[in-house]
Amino acid sequence: METIRKAAVIGAGTMGAAIAAQFANAGVPVLLLDIVKPGAPSRNALAEGAIAKMLKTDPAPFMSTRAAKLVTPGNIEDDLPQLASCDWVVEAIIERLDLKQDLYRKIDAVRRPGMAVSSNTSTIPLAKLTEGLPESFKRDFLITHFFNPPRYMRLLELVTGPETDPALAAKVEAFSDIALGKSVVKAKDSPGFIANRLGVFWLQTGVIEAMDAGLTVEEADAIMGRPFGIPKTGVFGLIDLVGLDLMPHINASLAGALPTGDAFHATNRDLPLIEKMIAEGYTGRKGKGGFYRKGAKGREAIDLVSGDYRPVRKPPAPDGRDMRKLLSQSPYAWRVMGQTLAYAASLIPEAAEDIHAIDEAMRLGYNWKFGPFELIDKIGADWLAEKLAADHLPVPALLAAAKGKSFYRLEGANRDYLGTDGAYHKLTRPGGVLMLEDIKRAAKPVLKNASAAVWDIGDGVLCFELTSKSNSWDQQNLELLAKTIELVPQNHKALVIYNEGSHFSVGANLGLALFAANIAAWSEIEKLVASGQQIFKKLKYAPFPSIAAPFGMALGGGCEILLHSSAIQAHAEAYIGLVECGVGLVPAWGGCSEMLLRWAANKSMPRGPMPAASKVFEMVSTATVSKSAANAKELLFLREPDGITMNRYRLLADAKAKALSLAESYAPPEAPTYQLPGEDGRVGFAMAVKDFRKKGLATPYDEVVAGELATVLSGGAADIIDRPTEQDILTLERAAFTRLIKQDGTLARIETMLTTGKPLRN
Repeated sequence: METIRKAAVIGAGTMGAAIAAQFANAGVPVLLLDIVKPGAPSRNALAEGAIAKMLKTDPAPFMSTRAAKLVTPGNIEDDLPQLASCDWVVEAIIERLDLKQDLYRKIDAVRRPGMAVSSNTSTIPLAKLTEGLPESFKRDFLITHFFNPPRYMRLLELVTGPETDPALAAKVEAFSDIALGKSVVKAKDSPGFIANRLGVFWLQTGVIEAMDAGLTVEEADAIMGRPFGIPKTGVFGLIDLVGLDLMPHINASLAGALPTGDAFHATNRDLPLIEKMIAEGYTGRKGKGGFYRKGAKGREAIDLVSGDYRPVRKPPAPDGRDMRKLLSQSPYAWRVMGQTLAYAASLIPEAAEDIHAIDEAMRLGYNWKFGPFELIDKIGADWLAEKLAADHLPVPALLAAAKGKSFYRLEGANRDYLGTDGAYHKLTRPGGVLMLEDIKRAAKPVLKNASAAVWDIGDGVLCFELTSKSNSWDQQNLELLAKTIELVPQNHKALVIYNEGSHFSVGANLGLALFAANIAAWSEIEKLVASGQQIFKKLKYAPFPSIAAPFGMALGGGCEILLHSSAIQAHAEAYIGLVECGVGLVPAWGGCSEMLLRWAANKSMPRGPMPAASKVFEMVSTATVSKSAANAKELLFLREPDGITMNRYRLLADAKAKALSLAESYAPPEAPTYQLPGEDGRVGFAMAVKDFRKKGLATPYDEVVAGELATVLSGGAADIIDRPTEQDILTLERAAFTRLIKQDGTLARIETMLTTGKPLRN
């Protein structure tokens, strides 16, 4: 299928500029156009300013500075003819129908047939957008509703009209999936589409019911957050994040478009407190604060009755283990979630074809752990329907039709969903998607213990899965990895290291290390370090290829397993780093030795023993973490042949394909030797840290930790003319780690990290 080779985005506001950045992240050249700003020194000032702002924004819209070079700024008056060379144009201007239609006519005058034109509108129906436009334009037009921020939010709602060319829509969908990394959900051409239609209803209901019940914002967010698998921001924290000033506009747009009988109208009432907050600049995190703000003495929350701010009060944590019990005991939980789940059931088939589309939209658009129909299954469809009826609330037809059934069921290895016809239908994955959760439903593990499991993913490839808390490394999963390394050559070709947790691995289990240190079980700590070194080294020199597939955080030991794998297939949002110095330690499972090799082999690095060691010292001592997989290549956590997968759902399939490709003619690497700077290098590193400490950029204990790291990276007692082996560096790593773990400063850092999640600057 023909793909997208060049794109354009019209509208250089926050959303449009970030959409352009995501095209660039995918390696696609993109034009970014906006109006000519009167009096500006450049006719492209708005687009140029947007690009410059994105380069300074954190979290960054660009995955690398290299991507930013693919965005070309321009303006609508001069540069519209350039659209003729584009395959897809995204309109992202303000939500005014007249302005959008005027722009479409200008685009239609210069575009070539078959060029996709889409709107990023979140509220205006497609039929309205294309009203009065030529049939040829309608054939190439669709809605692609990105969620903000486009780089990080995986959901893309795709809306087509009756005239839209199915082949063109399929091309946009495939590119959005594979290249842009989006999970595409097909929505109907109805107001608000799926996620915002339901999400705004949930937010508005959450605010109104909290005010009516006399709850504090903290109490409401505690109930409406984690107990239901919703981010801890809950309702009020999420509105602060999105922006209070957006809510009245979205509410007004939905109210104007929805039929009079829609349940949304009951939630859409004037809220004087919010109007007052917006007028005074309290628009959320982007303003002076919102429902929460930073006060002189710490975090504050607004009183929903008086409108005054007061210190945040931590409410008792609701018990979320039994959702039905929580709904029965908490009137607020019931009033909000009962109405929200009923509203979700009423949106089929108006807003979406099936329940899976709504669940996927809420999981990826609002970061819910469970979609609405998955929540109903946990609560019980019959129970929900009976309680709605008892409270004289409408019971949607779909919910009534599910009597005696669940919305999802497992039929062997297949997951089926309940359709509007009352029958179950098989959920199918898109081509090129392989999910470990599907494999686990159909098979038993090849090996398993309390901290890891091994699965056969077909074609002679095994998958090693961490299952410990936060996918941390401990003695048990290290031992299972050792058994796996022995097992693979017997009947298999390759190994993939992968899991489907929130993050790939946060590193070694610090809690166990702290416990062992507190009881002076030094031999157990030394055993863990030594076994980690031996097993990771065994993986590196195994006679089969190993492919690590990281996503999210891959820190400390989670990074070191990557460095010892034959190759890496990383999700684009992989945050990789050796962060041990932050907890008062040094990498001790070969992280130092592997990074020294990579930087010494880098062609852009000056020759000699000092440059590579200096670069690694800089990265490790400052606990540098990549901001993306593309950035990880720049930092050499990934090598040039390593792959990057944009769509998280496709990561395992891509890693397996890479494993099979390498298995065809695989040979393990040769053992290296090193050229290190010796004592002069160690002294140089120490002087640099001392200088940083004088400037207030390093703490006293930073100097202690950096001193141990300097010893490792300089080669210890080795002379500059010596050629230390890999084992020599590993021995230095282990010795430095053992000395540091016995220090009070290190134990304080570990304890602080475990209790607060933040590094201690001692």
